[in-house]
Amino acid sequence: MLIAAALALAAERGALGVWQRWAALREGAPPRCFAIAQPVRDDGTTDRRGGFASVVARAGATRTPSVYFRLSRPRGPDARVTLAVGERRFALTGDVTSARAPDVATDRAIIAALRAGRLMTLTTADRVGRPIADSYTLAGAPTAIDAAQLGCAG
Repeated sequence: MLIAAALALAAERGALGVWQRWAALREGAPPRCFAIAQPVRDDGTTDRRGGFASVVARAGATRTPSVYFRLSRPRGPDARVTLAVGERRFALTGDVTSARAPDVATDRAIIAALRAGRLMTLTTADRVGRPIADSYTLAGAPTAIDAAQLGCAG
């Protein structure tokens, strides 16, 4: 019985592919697909403090993907969260550990910007005012986003 449950769980999650620092994953039933990446440090290594950026595939009439970020550390409750992609700046909303676009139009604009960009940086401040800056390379992001969309298209 335990082996059957483990096999069922393993079948629920799968990698759709990896492109540069971005991966596309599919999990659950009904399936949920997303592109995901970890932030990079100034020296180019992966920042493993727990932060990530994801673009979640959406089903339905609009099929508009949505962005979701887990911060590398908690932000202050009143600290603003800003996403910079190239020259574009986006105000995000969320709680002390996560951030997301405030509406569908912003999701669309962010995803268009990251498809054309090279780097995105999420900035805010922690509860004592120290800056938080989580940066993500965007090489591979467009392909991972497309793979996530296709992975849950059916």
